[in-house]
Amino acid sequence: MSELHDLTALEQAAAIQSRETSAQELTEHYLNRAERLNDQVGAFVYLDRESAFQAAKEADAQVAAGEVLAEDAPLFGVVCPIKDLTMVAGMPIRFGSKAFKLDATVDENVVTAVRAGGMVITGKTNTPEFGLPCYTEPEVAPAAKSPWGNHRSAGGSSGGAAAAVSTGLAPIAHGSDGGGSIRIPSAVTGLVGLKPSRGRVSNGPIGDGLGDLVVNGPLARTVADAAALLDVMSMRFAGDPYGAHLPKQGTFLDAAKREPGSLKIGFYRRGALIDVPIHEEVERALTNTLEALENLGHDIVEVEPPFGEGLLPIFEVMWTILAAGIPVPPELESELRPLTQYLRGRGKEVAGPDLAAALGTIRTQARISVAAVDDLDVVVAPTIADLPAEVGQLRNDDDPAKDFMDQVKYSPFCSAYNTTGQPAINVPMNWTEGDLPVGIQLVGRMFDEETIISLASQLEQSNPWAQRKPELW
Repeated sequence: MSELHDLTALEQAAAIQSRETSAQELTEHYLNRAERLNDQVGAFVYLDRESAFQAAKEADAQVAAGEVLAEDAPLFGVVCPIKDLTMVAGMPIRFGSKAFKLDATVDENVVTAVRAGGMVITGKTNTPEFGLPCYTEPEVAPAAKSPWGNHRSAGGSSGGAAAAVSTGLAPIAHGSDGGGSIRIPSAVTGLVGLKPSRGRVSNGPIGDGLGDLVVNGPLARTVADAAALLDVMSMRFAGDPYGAHLPKQGTFLDAAKREPGSLKIGFYRRGALIDVPIHEEVERALTNTLEALENLGHDIVEVEPPFGEGLLPIFEVMWTILAAGIPVPPELESELRPLTQYLRGRGKEVAGPDLAAALGTIRTQARISVAAVDDLDVVVAPTIADLPAEVGQLRNDDDPAKDFMDQVKYSPFCSAYNTTGQPAINVPMNWTEGDLPVGIQLVGRMFDEETIISLASQLEQSNPWAQRKPELW
């Protein structure tokens, strides 16, 4: 007999609407699972029963009063935890760091949107210090682990979110992505992870960071669930600097339900940040995905990676300046992890003219890169270059410079699309014989999430993946 967490998020919402279950029952189910299994996977850093049940109770009351239409709120009453780099009023925020422990007094805009969608926030998910590395091994919580082998990392920086969804501790989750931080965790835990276009989801009220690299987005088991959560998140706020277009036809969930048509799809296999060999299983996954797309009637062409060779040093300037700009009290600098101290040190050495030149160059390169593939509907590339890393494999406290470069070699495909701002989605249709997920990403034109959502959904229908469940499930 199936349990509540076997249902997709959309199925759970439908069950709440039909009174087959309630938001309170669903919340209880997920909180109990989180309390029982969290120590094994390091998904959550904070659970809040009281506020979660209050939100669930209010959701049930609205459903009972007939105040909610499923078409207006397709995820109403469903659980959605928030990454611990994002403020949720009434909950502590640690940023994955020993140097911070604050009680948030306001919701960030994306949280406001999640609440407006009638969703229940059960707590905060684990993240590395300030979200800087692509693994989640902070000093303030256990490492976030993939349920597909407890020695495997759940990636970063949305590692806790990925661990929660892939273990069945939440049906969907909020994440953020400044250099692959939604797509990498999704790739290593077998999830759909969608990095929206820059400006699609509000980054307020604090605002966008240097280079506008970071975006909020969903992690889910199915394309439709991810699309529905993107609909919820894409709420417009006064003062947002970008005017993201509305979907061309209906909603993003609608896009997941329709055929994409015959598309021209380009692919490449060389890293964008650095040219490193990809693992043979990643090569096999790329080939398998391309064959599946061709069998579905799409036109497949190989292209050169549309990025200049100088992208890595420019991205490094952006990343180190972002690290250096985090306001850490001087007396707590020594509490920071060696990688954080290294990145902050490098960022503080960047001179003003060099920063201005880097910002101008990254914008120019982004335009050139986007124009180079403008005749393509979608670009396909690996999500990461290797198999899912083991916990501790990339972390190197003794040599943080090597730590950083090993991360670049591990994930040379994702960060480029944070510089261009294009949407990208990880599809988990490929697995090794040893039951490890291998992610492939589909990249769309700016503000064209609809096409990659429709295409990912088509792949999902022809190569279903949500039925795969780890032992902890």
